[in-house]
Amino acid sequence: MLLIELLKAVLFGLVQGITEWLPISSTGHMILLDELVHLRCTPEFWNTFLVVIQLGSILAVVVLYFHQLNPFSPKKDRNQKIDTVSLWLHIIVAAIPAGVLGILFDEAVERISTAVVVALALIIYGIAFLVLEKNKRKPKVDNIDHLSYKTAFLIGVFQCLSLVPGTSRSGSTILGASILGCSRKVASEFSFFLAIPVMLGASFLRLLKVGFAFTGAEWAVLLTGAAVAFLVSLFAIRFLLHYIRRHDFTAFGWYRIVLGLLVLGYFYILK
Repeated sequence: MLLIELLKAVLFGLVQGITEWLPISSTGHMILLDELVHLRCTPEFWNTFLVVIQLGSILAVVVLYFHQLNPFSPKKDRNQKIDTVSLWLHIIVAAIPAGVLGILFDEAVERISTAVVVALALIIYGIAFLVLEKNKRKPKVDNIDHLSYKTAFLIGVFQCLSLVPGTSRSGSTILGASILGCSRKVASEFSFFLAIPVMLGASFLRLLKVGFAFTGAEWAVLLTGAAVAFLVSLFAIRFLLHYIRRHDFTAFGWYRIVLGLLVLGYFYILK
């Protein structure tokens, strides 16, 4: 029985690692996958699993961008270290809005975490990406070091939209950053970095809320899902950065719309 649950955790980790960094909603895909491949666990553990498995994805960002995010790197000169500290301050400023609202509306978010809500969010923001790309203008910010505190904070405000399941944390931040004049590369990378404090904070609060009293089997499921999410995220992040060098986000917009329609069809026609 444990082996089956571990195999399910591998599948969830695979989906988490792919979808966390693409603007298609990792939580949304996890909720939808749960409709088809259900973990045998309590609702409390499932909600914890959804948040904690993201730690594996965060670790991938830390590994890939360790030098850029490390202000104490001996390979950096004084000015580069100052720039890194400044980057972290921008990240912290951007994390404040979602951090505050996430604490205030944590239980409300759990109540609306349904497949229908996910489907509608997928469609709405899929359309938003299509509109954005159709009206795309020349970016004003093409280097992450040129990001202002005001723009960083406003990106954080856009991130609050991701509290609605199916919206996508990376999708809302990338969409917001693009609207605010950031290039696709800057929007994507800042979304990666912003995930670190936001997702760490969410995971810590969830563990604090439910405690650490998991069974050995539950710890095995959590760690397996997180480990797979880490490995897959390493490839997903590289893929997105390579993809946006030659393409825009239109394909992701259409993907969201088609998936959302399929989900609505499944729950209202087939089920």
